[in-house]
Amino acid sequence: MDYFIIVVTTVAGLYFHWWLYVRIKRWMDRDLALSLAGKDDQKRAFMLQQLANAQAQKIKRRDLPQWLEAAAAGYPDR
Repeated sequence: MDYFIIVVTTVAGLYFHWWLYVRIKRWMDRDLALSLAGKDDQKRAFMLQQLANAQAQKIKRRDLPQWLEAAAAGYPDR
């Protein structure tokens, strides 16, 4: 019974750390996209859409900052 408790708590701890790691990565990516948008609400929505496009295209995380910067540069200014 002791081994069962150790295995369950270890698996639960590993799952929690994995879940937290994934959430932090998502928060960082979202924060990057929003920081490139500034305070313009329409550009913020545009950048969040571009982030979703990058995720759908499976852009690697190391290439994501450059990809989002290019997307932000392509935003149609008024």
